[in-house]
Amino acid sequence: MSERATITSLFEQVAREQQRKLSPLSDDLRLLESGLDSLSFALIVARLEDKLGYDPFDTAESFPVTFGDFVRLYESHSR
Repeated sequence: MSERATITSLFEQVAREQQRKLSPLSDDLRLLESGLDSLSFALIVARLEDKLGYDPFDTAESFPVTFGDFVRLYESHSR
């Protein structure tokens, strides 16, 4: 499974578990407008670290603003 598919799946899973209404995921969706809260994002990042074996936020120079930025952060770290 690609990083994008894994991330999309986790966004959807965590939104269901946290009973959050997730906005349709697109590259230009601002994370603050996604419908998720800080706990949801913490769960996603922790689960991604478990699944992918790394946390790109350890070395990130800036934080992602959009869903596309979030995905690209993970994709660029895996190369």
